Amino acid sequence: MFSSRRRFLLNTLLGSAGIITSGKSIARNMGSAGSPVVISTWDFGQAANLEAWKVLEKNGRAVDAVEAGVQIPEADETNQSVGYGGNPDRDGRVTLDACIMDEFYNCGSVACLEHIMHPIAVARLVLEKTPHVMLAGEGALEFALANGFKKENLLTPKSEKDWKEWLKTSKYEPQMNIENKQYNKQNDPMPGGISNHDTIGMIALDSKNNIGGACTTSGLAYKMRGRIGDSPIIGAGLYVDNEVGGATSSGVGEEVIKIVG
Repeated sequence: MFSSRRRFLLNTLLGSAGIITSGKSIARNMGSAGSPVVISTWDFGQAANLEAWKVLEKNGRAVDAVEAGVQIPEADETNQSVGYGGNPDRDGRVTLDACIMDEFYNCGSVACLEHIMHPIAVARLVLEKTPHVMLAGEGALEFALANGFKKENLLTPKSEKDWKEWLKTSKYEPQMNIENKQYNKQNDPMPGGISNHDTIGMIALDSKNNIGGACTTSGLAYKMRGRIGDSPIIGAGLYVDNEVGGATSSGVGEEVIKIVG
């Protein structure tokens, strides 16, 4: 299904670029059949890419590759922006958001999900087992538990300690465009590094030139309870289209949503 609206947008983009003349030529430029590609956000995406590549090199689907890939940072307690060990909201609760999309425009999403280490896997089941796109909060948790996921405490001692330290001032100051920050290479963490950004977004192109994408996050640290950013929203945090391409975003979700990614 290729709607007139998407055809209009595609023609507009291609016309303004003046280089690529069709969606199929985009796929050819990205990689010929048999030449998979995987990309992701930020430096902590490198380990995730390696996991995704294990699927792609065996001629697996792009959507399977991205699901497997982003589960690496979801399980990494040293990464306080995704999954287990993610920074909590201001009430000390770790709430996770994730979405996934395949080459057929099928998509699944979860938001404000607690107690489940791999929200991306739950999002995949929303895609496969429900007539819906997004489940949130208690409903998402009930769905996960009904499908065999284990309820876990996601708040690690490090994230709990940092949260209690934050409570002393309770200042909420998310930084925009931190990648443009001037920094001292010896003393400051790298802009865009693991300590500075939330979210991992991943896009893959498989050996059949099909695209899949995934996005997963614990959201902004010390957010208000119930806050949802761009990451689980199809069309803001993530979108893939076999005729055009794929994109994912990372940063301050409120700003991303305002411009639809």
